[in-house]
Amino acid sequence: MAEQAAEAIPDDPITSPDDVDADEWLRRMRHSAAHVLAQVVLQLFPDAKFAIGPPIATGFYYDFDLPRPLTPDDLKEIERRMRREIKRNHRFVWSETTLDDARERFADQPYKLELIDQFSEDADSVGLCAHAEFTDLCRGGHVQTTRQIGPFRLTNVAGAYWRGDERRPQLQRVYGALFAAKAELDDHFARLEEAQQRDHRRLGRDLQLFTFAEEIGAGIPLLLPHGTIIRNEMERLIRELQLERGYSEVWTGHLARGDLFQRSGHLENYRDVMYPAMVDGETEYYLKPMNCPVHMTLYNAGLHSYRELPLRYAEQATLYRFEKSGQLGGLTRVRSLTQDDCHIFCTPEQVSDEVGRVLELVRTLLATYGLTDFRYEFSLPGGEGKFVDDPEAWSAAITALRSALDAAGVDYVEQEGEAAFYGPKADLFVSDVMGREWQLSTVQLDLIQPARLGCVYVGEDGERHTPVVIHRAIHGSLERFLGILIEHYAGAFPAWLAPLQARCIPIADRHLEWAEQVAAELRAAGLRVDVDAGNERMQAKIRNGQRAKIPYLLVIGDREAESRTVAVRLRNGEDLGAIPLPQFQATLAEAVASRALTPT
Repeated sequence: MAEQAAEAIPDDPITSPDDVDADEWLRRMRHSAAHVLAQVVLQLFPDAKFAIGPPIATGFYYDFDLPRPLTPDDLKEIERRMRREIKRNHRFVWSETTLDDARERFADQPYKLELIDQFSEDADSVGLCAHAEFTDLCRGGHVQTTRQIGPFRLTNVAGAYWRGDERRPQLQRVYGALFAAKAELDDHFARLEEAQQRDHRRLGRDLQLFTFAEEIGAGIPLLLPHGTIIRNEMERLIRELQLERGYSEVWTGHLARGDLFQRSGHLENYRDVMYPAMVDGETEYYLKPMNCPVHMTLYNAGLHSYRELPLRYAEQATLYRFEKSGQLGGLTRVRSLTQDDCHIFCTPEQVSDEVGRVLELVRTLLATYGLTDFRYEFSLPGGEGKFVDDPEAWSAAITALRSALDAAGVDYVEQEGEAAFYGPKADLFVSDVMGREWQLSTVQLDLIQPARLGCVYVGEDGERHTPVVIHRAIHGSLERFLGILIEHYAGAFPAWLAPLQARCIPIADRHLEWAEQVAAELRAAGLRVDVDAGNERMQAKIRNGQRAKIPYLLVIGDREAESRTVAVRLRNGEDLGAIPLPQFQATLAEAVASRALTPT
C-alpha cells in the first residue's frame, strides 16, 4: 500500500496476473488505483500534501491535506482524469532508495517525512513506486500497467484524522470502489443503494423511532414513543429468557466512587473512554462505563457458600462512554448505551456449564429475531492493548474459556489484542439480511477483578476462595441492536416488535363507530392498534399505513360494519379478505405471543 510497513520489502512488488491468485490481483488493482488517484489530485492541487492510500475491502482510498474542501464536481473531475491516465497505460516501476534520498524527494511532504522517520527505526531503505510523473513511498504489490486496473468509481469524500488521532490534522479521504468485473461493481452499488434505503437513521426519522438533539449532546439517543415500545419488547424478551434460566435482576444506579474503579483497574486501563470525575470534597464520582465492579460490590454484601453458586446478577443498565465524536454513528455507536448486562459468580468447576448456558441463551435470542448466521472470535491479550499484568490469572482464564468453548462445540478463530483488559472473551459476529457483519453478544472470563475487589465464597473445604466471574451481554448494547434490527427488517418489524401492530381504516365517517369498537376490543386484548380517522380516501390511508410499515391494515366499510368483520390487508399489499373480528384477534394474538417473524 502507499504507506510502507516496517517489514521486509517483498521480492515481487510488480507481478503478472498469472503469478498470483485472483484475490491478490484484485488487491493489487485497488492499490494501483489509489496511486492513480493521488497522481490526479496532485495534478489538480500541486501544493497538496498527501498521506496514505491503501486498498480496502471494496476498493481503495487516499488521504489528502488540501487548500479547500473537495466538492462533488471535483470528484467527477478527478474520476475523469483517472480514467484518462489509466488509458495512457503507464507502467508501474518499483525501486528501493536510501532514507536520506527519500527525505530529499519528499522534503515538502510532511506526512511522508513522518512515515520515513517511522521506517528508519527498523530499516535503512524504503521502497518507491513510480508511474508517469508520480512517485510514492510503497512496499510493492501493484499491477504492471494502469490499463490492468479494473472497473472503478469514486464514491465520496470523508474527514479522517491523520493516524486516526483527533489531536492531529483532519485530512480529506477520497474513497473509490473497484472490482474485478463491471457486474461486480454494479452489484456493489446496488447493495449500497439497498443499504441507504435501510439506513436506520433515515428509517428512525421516517418511522418516528428516535432522534438526537443538539441541546442534549452528540451520541445520546432519545427514543420517541414508537422506539420505546420496541425497546420495551426487547427488554421483555431478554427478561423472560433470563428468568427461565435462573437469573436474578438487580439495579445499581449510574454513579460510583472513583476508588472502586481504581481497585477494579478501570481508571488505569479504561480511563480514556470514561467521563471526567465529579468531585465532592475529596471524593470523586464517575458515571459508570461498565457494571462489573458495582455488581461485585453487590456480591460482597454477604458471605456466600459454594452451595449458592452460581449466582447470576442481571441488569438493564445505562452506561456512559466518551466515544470520540468522529466514531459516533446513529444508534450503532453512542455515548449513552444500555446493556443487558450480567455477571455470573461461579466456581472453576462450573465455568464450562455456565458458558454453555450463555451460548444457548445467545442462540435462542438471536433465532427469535431471525438472526441465524453468526460466528465467534476468541479474543486474547496482545498487541498494543491495555491489559492487567497478572500472567497466572490470564493463563488460567484463557485455558478455562477455551475449554468451555470447545466443550460447547463452538467454532471460533483466535484474535490477539482484542481481549478485555481483565480477561479473554468470546465475541459473536452476526450477519444481517444484507450479509453485513456486526459484533453483538460477548462472553468474558475474569479472574482478576474479583480478586482485586475481595470477592470470596466458602468452599466445600471450609476455606475461602475467589469466584470466577463470567461477564456476558446478549443484545450487547440495546441501542446498537435496535439500529441493526431496523436495517435488518428495513423497518418492517414482525408483529410482536412493531410499534403499531394493526391500524383500522374506516372508508367513510359512518364506519368510524365500528372501527373504534374494533380498536378498543383489540387493545383490551393487549394489542397495539390505532384508527386512521382522517379525511383522506381509503387508498391513501392504505398507502400511509404501508409507508408506516404497520403489519396489518384493517379496512372497514358497510359490509364489514354490518357483518362485524374486518377486511385484512398486509403491509406488502396482500389482501386476506374479510375475517371475523374474534378470528383476526386470535391470529394476531398468537403471532405476538409466539413472536412469529412474519404475519400469518
